[in-house]
Amino acid sequence: MTAFDKLARPVQKWIRNKGWRELRDIQARSTEIVLGSNKDLIVSASTAGGKTEAAFLPLISQVLDGDMGASQGFSIVYIGPLKALINDQTRRLQDICTETEIQITPWHGDISSSIKAKAEKSPSGILLVTPESLEALFIHKGASIPHLFGGAKAIVIDELHTFLDTERGVHLRSLMARLELAISRPIRRIGLSATLGNINLARGYLRPNAPADVETVVAEGGDSELLLQLRGYLASGDNEEDAADASIASHLFESLRGSNNLIFAGSRGRVEEFADRLRTLCEESHLPQEFYPHHASLSKEHREFVEHRLKDETLPTSAVCTSTLELGIDIGDVVCVAQIGPPFTVAALRQRLGRSGRREGQPATLRQYAIEAAVDADSHFSDRLRLGLVRSIAMIELLLQGWCEAPRPEALQLSTLVHQILSIIAERGGASAKRLYMTLCEKGPFSAVDPKTFVAVLRQLGSPETAIIEQIDDGFLLLGRTGEKLVQHYSFYAVFNTPEEYRIIHDGKQLGTLPVNQILAPKLTLIFSGRRWEIIEVDDLDKAIMVKPARAGRPPIFGGDAGNIDDQVIEEMRQVYECDTVPRYLDQRAIQLLSEARSSFRNLGFQTKQIVPLGESRTALAVWCGSVKAGTLALALRSEGFKVEQYDGFLEVDGKDVDFSVSDSLSRISNGDVRDLFSDTTNLMFEKFHPYLSAELLQLDALSSRLDCDALPEIADTLNSGSESESGL
Repeated sequence: MTAFDKLARPVQKWIRNKGWRELRDIQARSTEIVLGSNKDLIVSASTAGGKTEAAFLPLISQVLDGDMGASQGFSIVYIGPLKALINDQTRRLQDICTETEIQITPWHGDISSSIKAKAEKSPSGILLVTPESLEALFIHKGASIPHLFGGAKAIVIDELHTFLDTERGVHLRSLMARLELAISRPIRRIGLSATLGNINLARGYLRPNAPADVETVVAEGGDSELLLQLRGYLASGDNEEDAADASIASHLFESLRGSNNLIFAGSRGRVEEFADRLRTLCEESHLPQEFYPHHASLSKEHREFVEHRLKDETLPTSAVCTSTLELGIDIGDVVCVAQIGPPFTVAALRQRLGRSGRREGQPATLRQYAIEAAVDADSHFSDRLRLGLVRSIAMIELLLQGWCEAPRPEALQLSTLVHQILSIIAERGGASAKRLYMTLCEKGPFSAVDPKTFVAVLRQLGSPETAIIEQIDDGFLLLGRTGEKLVQHYSFYAVFNTPEEYRIIHDGKQLGTLPVNQILAPKLTLIFSGRRWEIIEVDDLDKAIMVKPARAGRPPIFGGDAGNIDDQVIEEMRQVYECDTVPRYLDQRAIQLLSEARSSFRNLGFQTKQIVPLGESRTALAVWCGSVKAGTLALALRSEGFKVEQYDGFLEVDGKDVDFSVSDSLSRISNGDVRDLFSDTTNLMFEKFHPYLSAELLQLDALSSRLDCDALPEIADTLNSGSESESGL
């Protein structure tokens, strides 16, 4: 009997009506696993690879055949990261279930209360929900959870990779664990993803206590032809970046108009800038407007307008966007994906590229744009190394190799822990410390939090100045006055914040605002508005960073972007510098810029050295590791008195105020003698509930997730050993 034969009759009829000659391989294999066992499952395939059907065709068959309908409540729970994605999947599932009596209920903030009330009264079929709306159900309908989910046999998690190493992912794991505790049995978990760097770590996320039991179905081959070009641009003149941006906009206009495309421009400001340039080009050419911005700050109506245009084949549309269109929202087939500047992860690049080449016979097309500064002998070493271009090449090479980032090791996630403590207390009207620890740490996702740390968190939340929780005479924990206000506000359901905007201030004048999601401290530097600044003070309460010019001369123009770059990306950058191969996808300007980068790499001495004097009191360290490890070393050197700034794979260290050498400090660090990494003004508040934690708990959280102290001795020893062997010592 084939997999098709095992599906329910109405599902078979739907497949025939779609004109499918047969099931795709991943759909057939998933059907065999879902209908033949109770095992958890991960389905990994490219965008438009049939993942949704791979999960839902057999699950709907089980509903129709009665295997899952005997118990009360929703039979299948679909969890998606975006409301728009849930709306898309609702339409797709309604198409599949059009001739059945299976109820399909979307549930998020934009769904009417009447639809929710009807489903709550008589829950059945398929529920499509965001983690935040599931959180709201626990808080407001806690007593009804067994009624709503008593019949649940499967949880389908779409875009699984977006949850793996984030606050939101830990939040979802906690909610799934609480669901299983509420109905006193496990629920099958099925993860869907187009981008998984390490399938074993994904197994561990899906079922932490039994990852080896998670089945996997990974699509073999099937990738469309790839058309790829990386174009280089030189920023020169009085208004360097504007000139390069104008050239890129002109090329986008000539290359993309008349078709449907996605243009990933980075920040929201850059999105608006390029959308405006492209709109102006349409007007100047007396052509209809077809370039539109798309980002989270725009209204829902505008975003949906752009999404509908992208799906309409009669209206050529290019969306200039942030990561909002990176996930699986149905926007039809796009011809080309354009990327301005390198993304921070290969996974993001792969996910974005998956939007193109979805139609049979159509190639996937990537146009990448790299902007580099005009340089001379006095230019900053990071500009001379063309770090942005080289990172773009490294990420494309890793993309072609099929590599992408794996999730980070499990962190404490104390901000999310605070959120879940409040949620359980609100759900139950109170809870004991013992029950909270059992639910969240012993059986939930916070296994890295030991009892001592958990008690420290509770005591901090119960302190008079915090007043998040309070304890009554019998030891029961209730919400305190501040906790009640937090839980009652609609914003509580989301565990995540967008990065806080800090004001950048110099001599009492505000230079602008900057989203901050990395550790900043005095004596470190940052790049803002094309200039380099030394941090004087970080004020978390006032959300302000006081700065002064880093030094006279020509600072780097495009280096030092914020974001976590993986160790493997930096290693690939090193390979790009050290080899002579010229990738075929570079245009002539990019080839020239790469040649200059390799010449500078050799001339500066990085071909043979990891420690390179830059003159005066400054030294460059080729640390050849990613952002987390390099950032940890930067803090360690700062604690020694150095001023440090961080670039992709490099640190620049200024020791003019220090009486000993960088090598001396590296020797101490390699021997495990690391001074206090945190000053009183080091910012450690990145997540939503961090403001309610003590300095000690914030440091613990940072050490578990944003720093890698264990790697310091080896990095320092490698730097010093290389320096000694190269000098003949």
